[in-house]
Amino acid sequence: MPEDADPGIADRLSPAPTFAGLSHLCAEPRSLACRADLIDAIDAIVAEGGEDAARRDAVVALLARTQRAARETVCRHLRAHPRAGLRLARSYAHIADVIVAGVYHFCANHLHSAPIRTTGEKLSIVAIGGYGRGEMAPFSDVDLLFLTPWKRTAWAESVVESMLYILWDLKLKIGQAVRSVDDCLRMAAGDLTIRTSLLEHRLIEGDVEPFEDLQNRLWSELFRRTGPEFVEGKIAERDRRHERHGGSRYLLEPNVKQAKGGLRDLQTLHWISKYLYRSGTAWDLVGMGVFEHQEVQRFADAAKFIWAVRCHLHDVADGPQEQLTFDRQIEIAERMGYRDGQGRMAVEHFMQAYFRHAKNVGDLTRIFSAALEMQHAKRPPRLSYLLQALSFRSTDAEEAGETFVVRNGRLALNDDGAFAEDPVNILRLFAEAARLDARIHPAALRLVTQSLDLIDDEMRADPEANRLFMEMLTNRDHAEWLLRLLNETDLLGRFVPAFSRVVAMMQFNMYHSYTVDEHTIQTIRVLGRIERQELKDEHPVAAEIMRGTVNRRVLYTALFLHDIGKGDTRDHSEFGAEIAAELCPRLGLDAAETEMVVWLVRHHLLMSDVAQKRDISDRMTVRDFAKVVRSPERLRLLHVLTVCDIRGVGTGVWNNWKAQLLRKLYWDTRDFLTGSADQQVSQSARVESAKAALEEALADWGTEAVAAEMYRHHAHYWLGLDTATQESFARLNWNDPGGEVGIRIVAEPSRDVTKICIYLADHPGSFSQMAGALALAGANVVDARTYTTVDGMACSAFWVQDSEARPFEESRLERLRATIDRTLRAEQVARDELMARERDRPRDRSFTVPTRILFDNEGSELCTVIEVNARDRLGLLHVLTRTLTELNLNITSAIIATYGEHAVDVFYVKDLFGLKIRNLKKQQQIARHLREAIEGITPEVAAQ
Repeated sequence: MPEDADPGIADRLSPAPTFAGLSHLCAEPRSLACRADLIDAIDAIVAEGGEDAARRDAVVALLARTQRAARETVCRHLRAHPRAGLRLARSYAHIADVIVAGVYHFCANHLHSAPIRTTGEKLSIVAIGGYGRGEMAPFSDVDLLFLTPWKRTAWAESVVESMLYILWDLKLKIGQAVRSVDDCLRMAAGDLTIRTSLLEHRLIEGDVEPFEDLQNRLWSELFRRTGPEFVEGKIAERDRRHERHGGSRYLLEPNVKQAKGGLRDLQTLHWISKYLYRSGTAWDLVGMGVFEHQEVQRFADAAKFIWAVRCHLHDVADGPQEQLTFDRQIEIAERMGYRDGQGRMAVEHFMQAYFRHAKNVGDLTRIFSAALEMQHAKRPPRLSYLLQALSFRSTDAEEAGETFVVRNGRLALNDDGAFAEDPVNILRLFAEAARLDARIHPAALRLVTQSLDLIDDEMRADPEANRLFMEMLTNRDHAEWLLRLLNETDLLGRFVPAFSRVVAMMQFNMYHSYTVDEHTIQTIRVLGRIERQELKDEHPVAAEIMRGTVNRRVLYTALFLHDIGKGDTRDHSEFGAEIAAELCPRLGLDAAETEMVVWLVRHHLLMSDVAQKRDISDRMTVRDFAKVVRSPERLRLLHVLTVCDIRGVGTGVWNNWKAQLLRKLYWDTRDFLTGSADQQVSQSARVESAKAALEEALADWGTEAVAAEMYRHHAHYWLGLDTATQESFARLNWNDPGGEVGIRIVAEPSRDVTKICIYLADHPGSFSQMAGALALAGANVVDARTYTTVDGMACSAFWVQDSEARPFEESRLERLRATIDRTLRAEQVARDELMARERDRPRDRSFTVPTRILFDNEGSELCTVIEVNARDRLGLLHVLTRTLTELNLNITSAIIATYGEHAVDVFYVKDLFGLKIRNLKKQQQIARHLREAIEGITPEVAAQ
């Protein structure tokens, strides 16, 4: 196998195998850890005499020193040559070999010496599993099989017990089994996990006879006759594992061992090839015609890279960590030599490399499936179905024209020269598969990856090629599958070169769950489901739009291109719009369609931003949004695109709160654009309408009481709250007029929020105090409104969610109420409590969110809008509102949006005279104090 170390290292290292058969280590085996030297040192300790316990302690100390020195040597190589993954993995296995051999020597020859042993008193110390393969991370388990010829003997049991205690004293995590050869065969026949572990076996120390007997019988009595069964079992096992770990190879915090595209997938290919072909390495499969040289090179490159990442991950975590979390990604990226550049962070370059290797693993899986099927090494078509994870039905009876043919329900090529004869046939293959509702044969997909050089500028400009692409992109039923397969084979990035930039591109934040290309495909998946009316209950407006007359070409194209500008120094929406303007005519869109796609790409974040970051009950918010949108058609398309974009971010991001915000903004803007009668109603008429609705809700009150309630509130109160919330405040006042604190909590599951109405005497800082109380109660505020009555009472409404972005459970409401009440009654000080609780997790500290503070005096008729962008943290809203209060600003409403680690808190404020903040110096003063508060610096400290 070619060297996997960095250039130059191979010349200084001997590939000669170690005593247990390993080669290509990060140092000469003898200088790393030498079995012969260790055994001599053990014998010397024993020769010195003394008590058994003292000798044992001395040997354990020797073993610990040997192990520590060897591991330190590997760690130095890990830092000096951070990408030499397989060398590092084999080196750790070699160290374990030497230690295990030394322990066996001491136990078998000194602690339990038996100069004359019977044929039954033989013992083989066998490495199995990953350790048997000779690949270990720093904290991998040491899996050992203590193998006997027949039943266990007293001598063997004594040796095994003593070995285990010493290995445990060395802090090694041991996976062990004591079995006879017959036991191994019997148990392996019935247990796929045991069978897999025995597939990878090496003799470390002890007697050779039981080991050779097991080796011969495994192949002759078990492996040879159970190939298809093993293959299907491992693939089914793989699919269950993928499901447990998120189902996508593009999750942004992948498990490097178990997730899709990780080490276990590579190992699965290795296990199957070894089981069927008895191959030693992937390179053996080249001569067998299973893989071509460049394909095995991709296998080796992926193994090398992912093993390097895993070794760094264990080393950084100082333990068996397999999840590549955000905080670890930063450090490992730096260790492996990645640097910031091209508008992207070093960690983003590193993770894109990781995901590209993970994608290559999927491609290798398909290639391997094709080879197995051609060589009849498995039962078709089950394995190919599992490997491809496709769900299309068999279409054996259908014909696919002269170029293609359907065999066993899968679309294949009649002639392997079809692509070279006409490169457009590459796209026709996928389009035909969608038309026939058939899976594509893995051999045909392999030929696609081998024919990518045929995708040149001439082919990209071909009208038929672009027609086929648009046909697939807008396929209502199969667009997701087609795009995913086009992307997996690298055809998508070749046909649309601008898209290749975002393939496997990660976005280093806690908001997105997928890479950019996977997010794009997820959004198109959502659009297909909406168009098929599968999500009509969740997205009634979008579903209604898709039932009507809508330009599908524009919508699907805009979704495909909406994030294509990411990863550049420019604003990705503007850059994406430039790409769209150039690409759309090539794809066959006319001038009007191109203009619409460009507009949608440029403004694809607009509706989400306005709905989540502005007070959409303010008519000026709707007016300003409508001025940008300008037409009902744009509004319809933008609404559907926004829904798909948010839903495609990841699980748990979409909720009913966001849904109702988007729907209200859509309806109000539609009315504004179409001149609906509702928009012509005067403000005074709307106030009177709100009063009438409350009067009806308070039908059990007397006329005088109702009139008094109407008198207590200013006009903006009637315009800013719904009737149910106004009724809550009215009844809180009725029950305890002028009381200290009144609290009413109402679950609103249809909007995924819990509404908390707080009624108390207004005073400076009351809003901040309430925000602090909610933070202490574990409530995340998503919206807040506060109004002061003519008699000096504050009516403050908060819409909150729990840590999972859901409404609070009924069982938690009383505790929520009690925490708020204690804080508002000053029984606990929010500021002190929050400071005591504020503890950033290392994962959260990985993210740097630049603090940005924006002022807008045009977005509201009565208030200045202050938008604060900062890293989210416990009590952030309390800190900001306290600061604004100290600056003598009155907060009328707060809109809170959180995007992973990025918080956007928007405040509608007035000064003490009820005016907007127009003075630039005053704005700068406010901004400075807010920054100091966010950074935890008081104004007094800052002035020193």
